[in-house]
Order: sequence, then structure tokens, then C-alpha cells
Amino acid sequence: MKNTRNTATLFLVSLSLMLGACQQGQKKESSEPESPKHQQERVAPPKGIITLEESKSLYDNYTRNRVDVIQQFEAEQNDDEKFEVARFTSFEYSEIKQYMAYIEQEAKGAGVDISSLRFYFANYPNKEKFPDGKKIVHPRQNSIFLVPTINVDGKDFGFYIGADGKAKLIKDAMDAKGMGQTSGEKTKSYASFVPTLSPSPAMQEGSLNLNRGNSSPPPPGDF
Repeated sequence: MKNTRNTATLFLVSLSLMLGACQQGQKKESSEPESPKHQQERVAPPKGIITLEESKSLYDNYTRNRVDVIQQFEAEQNDDEKFEVARFTSFEYSEIKQYMAYIEQEAKGAGVDISSLRFYFANYPNKEKFPDGKKIVHPRQNSIFLVPTINVDGKDFGFYIGADGKAKLIKDAMDAKGMGQTSGEKTKSYASFVPTLSPSPAMQEGSLNLNRGNSSPPPPGDF
């Protein structure tokens, strides 16, 4: 019986020492810095990044070459009020992230790859509301809207998602609606390139174009 108790005691002491050693090892391991391979890889700057000096130069070029012309035009059209020229369009960062995820999702569902993202210059009408009833915050101001493209036969074309879930070229929808230059080509679905039986409507629900940003005069302090 005595030998049994001694054996049990020795086992418990050994187990306690082993557990203590394991805990010390875990603490030591956790205190060590992550190895480079476990750290998130840093993102290289895009080739289009420009310096603050170049940014200022571009901003000043627009001031000299565009602002006065726009103000003069607006004064002639609406001489009863002072018009401040828009100098930027902004979107919430979260909206841009959602937009990128959305167009990638829709492109993947249609079996195509987005080749580029176009920023079209635009101008808001001199009205209080958009066609959908939403308020126009800055009537007559310049703005931009974004259009994703796909590459077809070596060229990039803006696209939208048709009712059949396939990617279709905006230019074909504009031609079918009589809103663009008539090309005489049938509306096609991409990437299958199979002609559809009827022209695809330019549906709002299939559009991937983003607008309704905040276009305003220059904020104080940037440039």
C-alpha cells in the first residue's frame, strides 16, 4: 500500500512539472514575434501613384484652363446666381468597397472578367430631382460615374447584366434603344458571344454603373 501511495505521489509531481514546462513553453512561444512568412504581405504602390507636387500641378491646371470657362458659361445661362464649379466627387469608402465586391460578384456569375474601370465625366441637370425621384443635391454640377468593362476581341467595352444573367455590352443596348450610333450589330451575350433572339433592354436593375457621389466645390485645405 505504501509503495502504491509513493508511486501515485511521484506520478502527480511528474505531471505537475510537465504541465508547468508546457505552459512556460507556450508563454515563450507567444512572446516571440511572428516570423516574416506569417506576417501579412505588404501591398506595393500602384504604378499610377503621383506625388503631392504633381497633384497640386494638375489641380492648378484645371483651375486655369477649365474653371473660368465653366463659370462664364453658367453665368450666361443663369445670371441670377453665383455658380461655384465642382472640383471633386466623393463616395463613402464603404460604398466603394461594396461596389467593387458587387461588380466582381456579378461578373463572376456571368462568367466574365472585369478588364478595367472607367470614370466617365458627367453633368447633373438643372432640376430638383433625378428620374427616380431622388434629390439632386448640386444641380448643374459636374460629376462622374463608374462603368466596369470586359475585353472583347482586344477592346474594352462597358457592360451590364441582362435579364438572363449574362454580360451584355452597353453599346449594343444603346443602339437597340436608338440612343447611340447605330452599328447594325445584333445584341450579344458575353462571354458566349451567341446572338440573342431579341434586343436586350437597358435595364436599370442590370446596370453596374455607379453615380450619386458628392460633387462639390473644393474643400478647404487640400490644394
